Amino acid sequence: MYSLNVPIPGAVERLANDLHPKLTGFDRLRDRHAVVCKRFAADEDDYHRLRERLRTALSPTPAFEATVTGVDAFETPTHGPGPVVYLAVESPGLRDLHRRLVETFGVVHDDLEGAAYVPHVTLARDGPPEAVDRLLATDIEPVSWTVSELHLWSRARRETAWRVSLPRP
Repeated sequence: MYSLNVPIPGAVERLANDLHPKLTGFDRLRDRHAVVCKRFAADEDDYHRLRERLRTALSPTPAFEATVTGVDAFETPTHGPGPVVYLAVESPGLRDLHRRLVETFGVVHDDLEGAAYVPHVTLARDGPPEAVDRLLATDIEPVSWTVSELHLWSRARRETAWRVSLPRP
């Protein structure tokens, strides 16, 4: 399994770290942060083919803007224990890229992709209601950045297998 991810800038990583004390009570804290753009049901043997198909599908994709707008939660996530608390991400460019990739590659999970796609940065999952409420009541300053690179993440190797630079318009 692979995913095409949007790396987050240092300012978003610092925001996630600043929220860490409010994550007490959650069973699973996310230590790596990114925004998933698209998942791919390819195994390690399909890496080179996937990369070439992605190279074609991503050309030309210019850099685009993204903004973390607040803290939100999936009370009942589609997979795994919930609730899941996350940083909400607004980005018309990311939504457009996701849509184009779904048209080219199809969906891996109907309940996570296509119309159900919600750009976000996961902070933690499986916590008590009072911990979720504490996070949802947190006001944050929006953080905006230009997405100028994408990472193809290998779930099997737990590392970035390929980096794609996006040209600035």
